[in-house]
Amino acid sequence: MAVEVVMPKLGMAMKEGTVSIWNKGVGDPVEKGEPIASVSSEKIEIDVESPAEGTVLKIAVPEGEGVPPGTVICYIGLPGEEVAAALAVEEDQKPEVENATSVNEQTEPITSVRTARNRVKISPVARKIAEAANLTIENIKGTGPGGRITKEDVEAAIKNSASPQAEEKKETFETHVKPLEETQQIPVSGIRKVIARRMYDSLQKTAQLTINMKADVTDLMALQKQIAQTVQNHYDQKLTVTDFIARAVVLSLQKHGEMNSAYLDDKIHLFKSVHLGMAVALEKGLVVPVIRDADKCSLIDLSRNIKTIAQKARQAQLNLEEMQGSTFTISNLGSYGVEHFTPVLNPPETGILGVGAVYDTPTYIGENLERRSILPLSLTFDHRVLDGAPAAAFLQTVKQYLEEPITMLL
Repeated sequence: MAVEVVMPKLGMAMKEGTVSIWNKGVGDPVEKGEPIASVSSEKIEIDVESPAEGTVLKIAVPEGEGVPPGTVICYIGLPGEEVAAALAVEEDQKPEVENATSVNEQTEPITSVRTARNRVKISPVARKIAEAANLTIENIKGTGPGGRITKEDVEAAIKNSASPQAEEKKETFETHVKPLEETQQIPVSGIRKVIARRMYDSLQKTAQLTINMKADVTDLMALQKQIAQTVQNHYDQKLTVTDFIARAVVLSLQKHGEMNSAYLDDKIHLFKSVHLGMAVALEKGLVVPVIRDADKCSLIDLSRNIKTIAQKARQAQLNLEEMQGSTFTISNLGSYGVEHFTPVLNPPETGILGVGAVYDTPTYIGENLERRSILPLSLTFDHRVLDGAPAAAFLQTVKQYLEEPITMLL
């Protein structure tokens, strides 16, 4: 009996997952545990592995289509079951074909073409270009992984077409895209598409407000240098400003529990533990790995965990557990020279702290003018959960910890 492969649930708030790419086509053999597709959701893109050895009988969800978790995306079975699966597909399509035409002879060719197309591995962008140029995709040789037809393959097929009819089609196609000749078109897919949709939804479905504050971290910088050698000798660890900021945020969230929350199903969920998300910029986009139970970590433990998850993120070694369940997020753009910015909420969280670059400026301390190191902070919060005053109180507490860093060691 055919085995169903379903869209996995990748997070508590996940409502839809998207098939980014199929690695296998209908009729292809698969081994148990072999990646057959990539699916993406709110925070992550992962490979879906085959639950059994067999053959891909049917692909139920095409690339680029989003479906709820638990939806069957394909069927795996024995090679002998393929005929039954094909007949089932044909029966499903038959009423549609009969309604579309009164000529019975056309039913079989249309079904055959559709079935053949399902077996051709081609990227969505390549398919669109091929259709616009009136090319038959079955005649195009794919050079991508597993014989997949790429955009470059289609463009090469258009260029190498020698017949007058093909040249006419080519001219029509080039005329069609001529206004865009000087642009570079980058398909939005995979994690970039997930981020785009997620950030758009965040701004559309939450009441976001950002407040700014500056913390004097002169004493913190001095403390960091003072204990650097001791920390290195005893823990083989280097404490960074980011580590202290994370510690200050965790301690502040314990004092201001309303910020350590999520807005779900018209209810505010207050979390007892702090699961800290740390935004990490990658070549393909932004990911937010999570340090679970950060409130139970010492400063040294927190520092070690931050470095570990950042390294795993850059090496694409994060597992699903490390990518979901955050209750508050920190986004640091200081290394890029950015001061204040407006971070966008990571739904369904209530708050996200944007951290800018430390800069030196002359500041009056009493009657004396001194050189001080200033750290810009930007807090975006969901106004549906709390108002400006409690949000400002939280940010003020973060500021106090950073300006009195010794309190984070006690």
